[in-house]
Amino acid sequence: MDRPRLADFLRTRREALQPEDVGLPRGRRRRTGGLRREEVAVLSDMSIDYYSRLEQQRGPHPSEQMLSSLARGLRLSLEERDHMFRLAGYATPQRALRADHLTPGMMRIFDGLEDAAAQVVTYLGETLKQTRLSKALVGDESLHTGPARSLHYRWFTDPATRLIYPEDDHPTHSRLITADLHRVYTRDSKDPRAAAIVDALLAKSPEFAGIWREHPVAGPYCPPKHIQHPQLGLLELHCQILIAPDQSQLLLVHTASPGSESYEKLQLLSVIGHERG
Repeated sequence: MDRPRLADFLRTRREALQPEDVGLPRGRRRRTGGLRREEVAVLSDMSIDYYSRLEQQRGPHPSEQMLSSLARGLRLSLEERDHMFRLAGYATPQRALRADHLTPGMMRIFDGLEDAAAQVVTYLGETLKQTRLSKALVGDESLHTGPARSLHYRWFTDPATRLIYPEDDHPTHSRLITADLHRVYTRDSKDPRAAAIVDALLAKSPEFAGIWREHPVAGPYCPPKHIQHPQLGLLELHCQILIAPDQSQLLLVHTASPGSESYEKLQLLSVIGHERG
């Protein structure tokens, strides 16, 4: 671990970020450019003391998980993230895992959607980040670990995952999810993560295996859908999608037609704001 260079790297990247780059107000009392240490700490989900000690060359050896949090908080490019890992004494993360790193462009767009039901997911359906309204609508999907991080996997192995949708819609979702995984697998059959999920589902789920054998072709990835909320009942929502240039990440935004009952429910949910259980 090269403490002096890591500390200097963190400082220069912090000073290069402007408040508006991360969705923060500049404020009248801000005398210098760049972000404050406490702002980077909040954006990186760590204590102010922990981050400050890293910049002061007296902190502990950060784990790979903490470095990934710093990369997100500082809006680092993939190349910058790899450089930071090397300064901290770690091998560069494998290319296959790069979808777990929110790209700066996707993060900037996400920051402007804090009041919307938005989430960023990987090509395998793993949720990386959600807004407060998204968590209230569908629950915190970033808490899952292992294969269950993937919605493709959870849909066919965890019955609780389906409770969010009316039962009549389940066959449609099963086919869409299988088709999307089929598209990813076909695009890069050497991807070990996609192959592992496919192999596991073929062994665990007869429903998935039956659809998979039909070679389903993906249509619209995020068509209009019905979501069953425990407090507000049924919502009819549209889904807008933005795909990263390398197709590794997707930004999903759920909206309702203005003036509709579902629109009023979504507005109410933004006020209630508690996370769906």
